[in-house]
Amino acid sequence: MQSSIQKIQRAIGPLREQVITHPVFESISSLAELGTFMNYHIYAVWDFMSLLKALQNNLTCTTVPWFPVGEPDTRYLINEIVTGEECDLDRQGNRMSHYELYLQAMQQCGAEPKGFLSFVEALQQSGQLETTFTAAGVPAAAREFVDYTFSVISCGKPHVQPAVFTFGREDLIPNMFLAMVNELDNKFPGQVSEFKYYLDRHIEVDGGHHSQLALQMVANLCGNDPKKWQEAEQAAIAALEKRLVLWDGVYEQISLGREHPALV
Repeated sequence: MQSSIQKIQRAIGPLREQVITHPVFESISSLAELGTFMNYHIYAVWDFMSLLKALQNNLTCTTVPWFPVGEPDTRYLINEIVTGEECDLDRQGNRMSHYELYLQAMQQCGAEPKGFLSFVEALQQSGQLETTFTAAGVPAAAREFVDYTFSVISCGKPHVQPAVFTFGREDLIPNMFLAMVNELDNKFPGQVSEFKYYLDRHIEVDGGHHSQLALQMVANLCGNDPKKWQEAEQAAIAALEKRLVLWDGVYEQISLGREHPALV
């Protein structure tokens, strides 16, 4: 199984490198541009939580009456990840999800997520993604990204979901982006500290312990089935391609803001 995981890692290597080195990270030089980035990225933060809960729904029992579902090891893995993502600590020691941490960071730096919150509110009422995308005016790049995530959620293949979660949703944060956030934090005290904390927690939790748990979950669900491993690889590649689409959308919006400030 280790060789199968390494095969996927080799297959997605070039795409992961493109994600990490995307010019969007070097394009951010102000709080306004950071706000543009965050107003796109929040869709990925939110649908990451949706994918996580889909995994929990499919791999454990979340209904009443309760019955054991799946392998105990897999149940343990997904439940531990859910606990970390849904009930982490903020800087004051209060429990909140990584999604809520992100919204808190947006509000601190002035990146008011009005469009995104309108999308969430409308979706809660309608339950229909397609109509909500249009009604809320969701940017095309964010829409395409979320569309793919929910196609994975509804695909009915339990081994594909953890593959996307593990290989396609590890938000590898390049050093140049971290340096930029640190610089903005020093330049604008009290306006970027929450986002800096979010990134630190993301790297510490998602990039470390959770990554190892997720790899084990993929191995458990693909087992010795070559077809499942192939489908997992294809899904991971597609997820990274959609991440590039998202970054392209952010980059174009930031560039437009510099060329035509009145239009943004």
